[in-house]
Amino acid sequence: MSSPAVTTTYREAVRAAIREAMQRDERVFLMGEDVGRYGGCYAVSKGLLDEFGPERIRDTPLSEAGFVGAGIGAAMGGMRPIVEVMTVNFSMLCLDQILNSAATIRHMSGGQFSIPVVIRMATGAGRQLAAQHSHSLENIYAHIPGIRVVAPATLADARGMLWTALEDPDPVMIFENVMLYNMSGELAADAGAVDIDRAAIRRPGRDVSLITYGGSLAKTLAAAEQLAGDGIEAEVIDLRTLRPLDDATIMESVGRTRRAVIVDEGWRTGSLAAEIGSRIVEQCFWSLDAPVGRVCSAEVPIPYPKHLEDAALPQVPSIVAAARAALGR
Repeated sequence: MSSPAVTTTYREAVRAAIREAMQRDERVFLMGEDVGRYGGCYAVSKGLLDEFGPERIRDTPLSEAGFVGAGIGAAMGGMRPIVEVMTVNFSMLCLDQILNSAATIRHMSGGQFSIPVVIRMATGAGRQLAAQHSHSLENIYAHIPGIRVVAPATLADARGMLWTALEDPDPVMIFENVMLYNMSGELAADAGAVDIDRAAIRRPGRDVSLITYGGSLAKTLAAAEQLAGDGIEAEVIDLRTLRPLDDATIMESVGRTRRAVIVDEGWRTGSLAAEIGSRIVEQCFWSLDAPVGRVCSAEVPIPYPKHLEDAALPQVPSIVAAARAALGR
């Protein structure tokens, strides 16, 4: 018998996941800027300092390279650190630690060392935080061998991906879109770990495959609903894991619908959408009835004014238009 559902938010689901992980395993601790006394820049860790104390909820200096490196070292030493980076833009300051240490040590040590570190960070735009706090740079990390990259778009994934990530012997990066933290809905009271190897079909369809992840999922589902009003049945795929990509689910869907549109909040040039589009052409070319479409952010630093920020991001009308173009309508 299934557990009764409770009403919660994405923020609360992430907090519950962190709390459960710390209760289950004394090696787990959280570190990052403002995660303790302030309760987290997005209030994810609010209350955890009082519950677990400063040894396990560690406020760090404003030095991403320093505390991410410390988290990597702690993981090498047998701990299970959860490292929070305030925003993906700031993660460029610790890219060296992630690229040259976390992702390479297993290989360079001949398999002698594992780096079971989980690095969480906020990504995306929509809150008028201007260009230095609003970009989607997941594709940079999805480019790097040696790490896993996930993007929870639902309450169940926000709740369940963390524990699965902590059980991985290699580094896992979790990208949480800023526009999801206030998202509310029902979640099973006993919701637990989820698979992070497979994409999910969030809406079945027969006419076009809409492929997306993270903060763009809700917009893509809304676009599919609008298309359905005109008799167009769009299939919506939530990638969930950005590295490694679940090619099997993508290609099976595109092989049936014969059309694909990729919705990606990253910039179009060198985007994750470009990688997925290339894979579709490589593996499904003879099944395609139309060119692969892409809906991406405008190639500008994300603006501060609300109307310009909205104009720079993928929105429902642009997704609908791309799907119609794929169908020649």
